Amino acid sequence: MDPLGAPSQFVDVDSLPGWSDAYGAKQLDCHQSPVEKAQVDVRSPFPYRKDINEKIILWKGDVALLNCTAIVNTSNETLTDKNPVSESIFMHAGPDLKDELQKLKGCRTGEAKLTKGFNLAARFIIHTVGPKYKSRYRTAAESSLYSCYRNVLQLAKEQAMCSVGFCVINTLKRCYPLEDATHIALRTVRRFLEVHGETLEKVVFAVSELEEATYQKLLPLYFPRSLEEEVQSLPYLPADIGNAEGEPVVPERQIRITEKPGVPDDASDEEGLEADLSFIGSHAFARMEGDVDKQRRLILQGQLSEAALQKQHQRNYNRWLCQARAEDLSDIASLKALYQTGVDNCGRTVMVVVGRNIPVTLIDMEKALLYFIHVMDHIAVKEYVLVYFHTLTNDYNQLDSNFLKKLYDVVDAKYKRNLKALYFVHPTFRSKVSAWFFTTFTVSGLKDKLHYVESLQQLFTAIPPEQIDLPPFVLEYDARENGPYYSSYPPSPDL
Repeated sequence: MDPLGAPSQFVDVDSLPGWSDAYGAKQLDCHQSPVEKAQVDVRSPFPYRKDINEKIILWKGDVALLNCTAIVNTSNETLTDKNPVSESIFMHAGPDLKDELQKLKGCRTGEAKLTKGFNLAARFIIHTVGPKYKSRYRTAAESSLYSCYRNVLQLAKEQAMCSVGFCVINTLKRCYPLEDATHIALRTVRRFLEVHGETLEKVVFAVSELEEATYQKLLPLYFPRSLEEEVQSLPYLPADIGNAEGEPVVPERQIRITEKPGVPDDASDEEGLEADLSFIGSHAFARMEGDVDKQRRLILQGQLSEAALQKQHQRNYNRWLCQARAEDLSDIASLKALYQTGVDNCGRTVMVVVGRNIPVTLIDMEKALLYFIHVMDHIAVKEYVLVYFHTLTNDYNQLDSNFLKKLYDVVDAKYKRNLKALYFVHPTFRSKVSAWFFTTFTVSGLKDKLHYVESLQQLFTAIPPEQIDLPPFVLEYDARENGPYYSSYPPSPDL
C-alpha cells in the first residue's frame, strides 16, 4: 500500500513465480539406475541447470511496473522512439527522464546506456537500441541484437545489480521476426548466466500476450526444467546456436583476404554453407577435410601459411558441426557408446566411451563422427577427461586407426587443448601395443594424457565412483577379474 492507502501498481520480482515453478516439468526418478539415466542423458548444448532456472522469470506484464534493480527500455538511436514499452516507461518515470536522456546524446545500435529510474520502482533504466531487420542483412541484425542483450547484462554485472527486467527489445516497428529474436535473447542470457550467474539473482522476461506463447515455446530449449525436457527439446534447437557466449557465428560470411587474388579458392566459400553441406555423408572424409599431408607439404613449400591452414581447418570443423546439428543421429545415440557423467577429483567433466557398444561394421562411421562432434562441442570448451572402457571388446568393436586419425584431425583445437586425461580401462596387451603406435607415430600429442587403468578401484582414485555411470557388464567383469570394489577410497596421486 502507498501512503494514501491505494494499492501499489508496481510488482515485486520476488513475488513472481520462477520459470520452473510457474510451468511445472516432469523430473527424472532419482531411483533410476545409472544405465536408465544414461539412456535419457543425451546432453544438450544447454543442459538442465536448476540453479540457472531459479533465476529466470517469465511474466506477462508491463516491464515499467517491475520492482527490480533495473529494467530495459528499447528505443531508437536518438532515444526518442515512441513504442508501447518506451511510452509506458516515460509515463511512469516522470519528466526528469527526458532531461536525463538529453545528456546521453543518443545511443548506437547494439549499445546500452544507463539512467536513473526516477519515479519507477526500478532503481535504474538500461536503454538499448535494437536493429532494423532486413533479410538480406540478417547476419548484421543478429549480431546487433546479440550485442543489445549482452551489453545490458554486462552493464548489470558492472553495476552489481541483483535483478534485471527485460522487455522484448526487437519492436514491431523494426520488423525483427519474433521467434528468431527470441532465440538470440534466450541463448545470450543463458550463456551469460553460465559464466556470470553469481552476479545476478533474477532475470525477468516481461512479455505481452502476443509474445508470451513464443517465449513459452522456446524457453525449454535453453532452460530445460528436467533431464527429460532437455532431451525432448534437443531436436528443436536451431543449427546455429552461436559461440560460447551465444554470439552468432557464420564463418562462411566473414570477409577474408586471399593470398593470391584472382585465383579460385579450393574451399569454394562463395557457394555458401549449403553447397558445402552437400558433401557430408555422401563423400569420403578426404573430400571434406582435404589432404592434410598435402596441406602440410604446401606449408613447407611456402605456398600455404599456417594461419591459412588454421582458418581452413576451422571452416571445415564448422561445416561438420552444422551438419551434426541438422542430421538425425538417434540411431547412433541409441547405442549408448558416448555419454556425459559426473566430474573427476579436479572438477572436470567426465565423458564415457563404451567400446563394446560400438558395432563398427554395422554403423555409418561418418554419422558416428557427426554424433561425437554434436555431443562434444559444448563439452570441449572447458577442461574434461575421457574414460574409454575397452572391457570385453572384440574385432567387431575395434575402431580403425585411420578413423581415429581422421577424428583427431577434424576436431577443433579446443578438444585437444582441454582434454586433460584419457583413461584406458581394462586394456589388453594387443590394445596397449596399438595405442602405443598410435600415440607415438600418429597423434603424439595424446601420449602424455593416456593412462592405462587395470581395475575400477584404480579408476576411482581419479574419479569418485558416484560420479561415473558404469555399464553393468563392466562392473561384473571387474568384480570377476579384480574382486569387488568398495564405495570409499583414500585419495591418491594422479594415474
